[in-house]
This record gives sequence, C-alpha cells and structure tokens, in this order.
Amino acid sequence: MESRDYDYFEANAADVILEDITSSKYNRQILQQLRDDDLALISYYRGGHEMFNNRITVCREGGVYVSGSRHIFIISEGDDLGWLGYFIGRSVTLQCLCIRELPADEGGGQQMNAFFDGLARNQSIQRVEVNKLGDYGSIALLMVLSRWSQLEELIYCNNNLGPNGCSALGLCSNQENNIGDDGVAAFAHGLRGNGTSLKTLGLGDISIGNEGLSALVAALSNSNCSSLEILDLSENDFSLAAAGLRSLSDWLQTAVLNLNQLRLRECDINDEGLQALCVGATNHCKDLDLSENDSITPLGLRYLSTSLQSVSCRLENLYLCFMNIGDDGAELLARGLISNKSLRCLHFRGEYEDDISITRAGWSTFSAVLCDTSSANNTYLSNHTVQGLWNEYHHADEDFDIDEEIVLYLRLNKEHPQYAARCKILMNHTHLDMVPFLRWGLKCLPLAVGWFESAKPCTTLSIYENYSEYRRRLLDESEEVYQSRVLTVLYEFVRGVPKEVLERSDSWLSWLYGGGI
Repeated sequence: MESRDYDYFEANAADVILEDITSSKYNRQILQQLRDDDLALISYYRGGHEMFNNRITVCREGGVYVSGSRHIFIISEGDDLGWLGYFIGRSVTLQCLCIRELPADEGGGQQMNAFFDGLARNQSIQRVEVNKLGDYGSIALLMVLSRWSQLEELIYCNNNLGPNGCSALGLCSNQENNIGDDGVAAFAHGLRGNGTSLKTLGLGDISIGNEGLSALVAALSNSNCSSLEILDLSENDFSLAAAGLRSLSDWLQTAVLNLNQLRLRECDINDEGLQALCVGATNHCKDLDLSENDSITPLGLRYLSTSLQSVSCRLENLYLCFMNIGDDGAELLARGLISNKSLRCLHFRGEYEDDISITRAGWSTFSAVLCDTSSANNTYLSNHTVQGLWNEYHHADEDFDIDEEIVLYLRLNKEHPQYAARCKILMNHTHLDMVPFLRWGLKCLPLAVGWFESAKPCTTLSIYENYSEYRRRLLDESEEVYQSRVLTVLYEFVRGVPKEVLERSDSWLSWLYGGGI
C-alpha cells in the first residue's frame, strides 16, 4: 500500500473526490466545509453565549448521535480518517472538536495514524472534548496536545483504558477501565505546552486518586497555567485523597492564576479531605462545587464555615446539592455567612426536601444572618450579600418549608444591594434610638438626618413577589410617616442635649432652615 504521510495528502488534496473517501452525504458536506474553511459549521454555545464559531463532532457508527446532523461526522465503512485528519489539520477556522468513541483499532493502523498526525498540525482548535477514546486514541492524543499551543479548553472525561493503554501510559496492568493515577500524571505532562493558553481543564470520571491528584497538581504547577479559569475533577475517587487535596489547596494559594470554577462533584470527599481543601478553595475560587459528596458531615461543614468567615474569602457560589446537610449543617453554614462579604448564592438542591434534610428550624437560622433584628446596629451588620440559598430554578416557598421573610431578604439583597441594609433597618426598626449618639452632642445630628435622606429611596422600592410578574412595595409608608421619623430624631437630640441646643441655637437653626433636612 502506498505510504500516506502528510506529503501524500498535500499532493493529492486538489484532486481527491470526496465521494470516494466518505460514506454519506453528511460526511461529504463536513469535509467540503473543512476543505473550503467556510463558516457554516454549527457554533458552540455555553450559557446562551456563542463561544466558538466552528464545531464538528467525530464518532463511530452506532454511537448516541443522530445521523444527518450537519456537524457530526459518523465514521462508517468507506470513511477515510486520514483525509478527515488532514482537512482538520489544515483548517484555520475550526475552533471546537469533539471526539466520541473512535472505532476500535488497537494497533493504531494507517488511517488512525494519519488522522492524529493531521490533527497535530492544526493551529486553530481552541476547545477539545474527548469521551471514550480508548487505548490508542488517548496515547495519540497526548502527542497532539503537546503541539497545540493555542488550546484553551480540554474536556477529557470517561475515557476507559484496557491493559495495553494503561501500560503505555505507565499504569499497572491491573488498573483496567480507567486512566488512573500514573495515567493522569502522563496526561498532565503532555499539557506543558498549553500552560499559558489553557483556560478550562476537565478530567472527570477517569479514576484519579490521591497520587494522581498530587501528580496533576505538580504538573499544573510546572506548566505556568496562569490563564486557567475552570478546573473540573468531578466523579473521581478522592475518599483517600486528603494529601492530594491539600496539595491542590496549597497550589491555589501560591499559583499566579485566577481560577473561577473548581468542580469536585461526586468525588467521595470526606471531612478530612474538605478540611485539607477549604482554605485554598474558598480564598482563591469564585465557584466551588462540592455537590453529591455524601461523606461530608457537620464536622466537615464546620471547617467550611470557618473558611467562609475569613476576610480573604472570595467565593461567590457554593454548590452543596443533593447532600444530607441537615439542620446542624445549615446552622454551621449560616454562621459562616455572618461576616462573609463575597458569597452570592449557597446552592442547596434536591429532588425532594428530604434530599438535603433541612427543616423549618434549620432554614430559620439563615433569617437572623440575613437580618438580625435585635438592634439597628446588628441589622446593619447582617449579611446583605447572599442572594439565594437554592438552585435558581427552584421555588423556595413551594419546594421547601422556608419563612417568607427569608425569601424577602434574599430578593432584597439581589434586586437592591445598595439599599439592602437601610431597607432592612427601616422595615424592622420603626424607632431609631439616638441616645447612644448623644455623647457627641449635636455633631452627630447632621449625620443622622443625612442617613435618612440617603435611605429615602427605600420608600419607593419594590421587588418581585412569589416568583410572579407582580411587584410589591418594600415599605408601605407614606411621605408624611417617613418625615415623622426624621422629626423624631430631631426631637430626641433637642431633648437629649438641651443646653447645647440653646447655646448654639442661632447656628443650628440656620443650618436647619438653610436646607439641612
């Protein structure tokens, strides 16, 4: 058979007949689009926003994808993978490539070799998603990744390897059906050339353990991943990975990066592992997903609560979905929010209320955190940052036994954060005691009156009610009633320091009638 290296494809590209190297009209259309480098391929969207202009998916026949889609190349008899790899390699507009379970070819074969050799020459692909790639594919992909300096996102999940693949990646032969610790170390080593460009790294469900996690962290430390924004290690087994999680925490604290999301969903993390992870994760990530780690008890949540109280905490979203939080856990987490100024949403979610085991008593602990009504000062010091305690698609008042005032305060924090503290004070303290301020005499009077002026917009604010299109007023208070509050403050100062009022009556009255209120 004629040797088919890159020079072969380059020499025959102008004359090749697409019908001769494809099995269907849909595959021919994809090759035509790749050869022409047009912009007709389906865009890749995330969160409702277009992320990449061009995307194709390559998968074996019999996969889960439906034939006929204009961006899915389904490999069947008659398809030449060498040409597919060549056209992908020469494309300058293709940005997203998904590989879903290539045909079995343990020895690699000429077509598979040519396919990956073509991929390695591409300099435009920014996102790669790989699933069930197998032995040869995973090994070949390592060589490709080392040459892709432009890669921004790599999702490598659920890639089962047999003994041959494990051996090639340096694994013990008895670690079948996973990539394992040594494998992830080799894989991370292959990412060294992508360090400065890589923004998203997903290594979910590939049986990483303690040693693999430590090896991954070491590789990332040596790769200068300063651009990394999302790290997803979900569905690996970290039940005995306290040391690995500690190395991850240490790396987060010392590395020069701006990690936005750390996903550790369903990793069997226990209390010891959470203690090792907490400081680095809460102080250096915006989103932390610990959902479905059922081994975490109130002891572990206590460590998390302490980290949330730190002034260094920068966490904005904490996901604890489908976990047996319980009332004790809810109280600990509520305590962590007392002085927290960064967290926007604490995501509790379950198909049923029993999935998180928080009763009305547990939810009530959040009420005092959101608005401590014991004094006006404590109300001011309450949490005005948290905007949600559940998944945004849940109706808390329907799904959970929660006091309406909790829902009210959360909506207030979300819709009117700049007025939240002042609104809560006016809503819960009809009379503000001025006695503590009388020690400074009339010096505090302009400040007190000025506070009421700054809080006056609260009388016109409204929020959505009961997840409907209708809005309700926060303060059902007339202009006259509000003005009486100001006059009450003036009266208390006059009554409290009458001598100073008489001594400074001329200047004080001049300020008063000159527009002081």
